[in-house]
Amino acid sequence: MFLVDLLFPKFCAGCGKVGTYLCNKCLWDIQQTDLVCPQCERLSVGGLTHPLCKRRYGLDGLWSLGIYQDPLRKIIQKLKYKFVKDVGETLISLTLKYWVKFTPQLLEELKKDQGEGWVVIPVPLHPKRQRFRGFNQSAQLGKLLAQKIGLDYQEVLKRIKYTKPQVGLKGKERRENLKNAFEIDPSPSLPDQDDKLCSKNYTQLVNCLLIDDVWTTGSTIKECCYVLKKAGAQKVWAITLAR
Repeated sequence: MFLVDLLFPKFCAGCGKVGTYLCNKCLWDIQQTDLVCPQCERLSVGGLTHPLCKRRYGLDGLWSLGIYQDPLRKIIQKLKYKFVKDVGETLISLTLKYWVKFTPQLLEELKKDQGEGWVVIPVPLHPKRQRFRGFNQSAQLGKLLAQKIGLDYQEVLKRIKYTKPQVGLKGKERRENLKNAFEIDPSPSLPDQDDKLCSKNYTQLVNCLLIDDVWTTGSTIKECCYVLKKAGAQKVWAITLAR
């Protein structure tokens, strides 16, 4: 380990300090923000979707670690464009420390069900983009989160439409860009006669923690949620590192 650190030293994404991907000073510089309803993006207790904002195939809540600005933005970019496993470990550990300290509504939901029926699901990349990048950062984060909190992890969704990047597109353009972009992965573990997620042949997938790195307009996660709920999921919460 000493030799690895010597040859490939870690640098703080915020200030460049040697020895860690996020030093204590920059850790405290991460700007937390009040949680919002994922539908109207107005303040919401615990990130729950407001009762009047609920939609049949819409998200039940949204939790984000912080605001998408430095140093959090820099460490997410390090994760996204030149993935280092330790970066993901740092971010997921930070997320869980926050949960333990503040017990957000999402954690209460998990405790209430004792984790039963909850499955961590990453937002997928199109195979072409994943081959180009070499990995899916959301999948890496999802695996780490599932391992640390003892939940099942399933790559239930697949991206079937190669879309242009969302950057620079406005809200309506983003939604149109993602329309019919996702579907349930026809995995052998899913029953042939029925794509319902709640099958005993599957993982009793009733409630989903849908994970991605950044929430901008939420178009991608909302489209994924729509597909999951159409397939039988009862609750879908979105988890992102930043918004």
